[in-house]
Amino acid sequence: MSEEAPTPDPSAGAETKPPLPDHLSVDPRSPHHVAAVFEHPVGIRLNGKERFDVEEYCISEGWVRVTAGNAKDRYGNPLTIKVHGPVEPYFRDKK
Repeated sequence: MSEEAPTPDPSAGAETKPPLPDHLSVDPRSPHHVAAVFEHPVGIRLNGKERFDVEEYCISEGWVRVTAGNAKDRYGNPLTIKVHGPVEPYFRDKK
């Protein structure tokens, strides 16, 4: 009986990305922070426009939290405001 080498699976080398959650935060102290998602570049579209200053989003409720300029709270964290509209998260291509 001869042993055959297993044939390599072409999709085995492909990088698998975790699914994007409904609610995600960039703050590691938040219960909505998923570190595995941030191993890949994530993009956010709000009202059809790409946003680069998003701190947190929720797809089902339709909002994102963005930084409010350079303002900081008393703990040194950036102040954020909630902006409403259709949220579309996606994985961006690495460049």
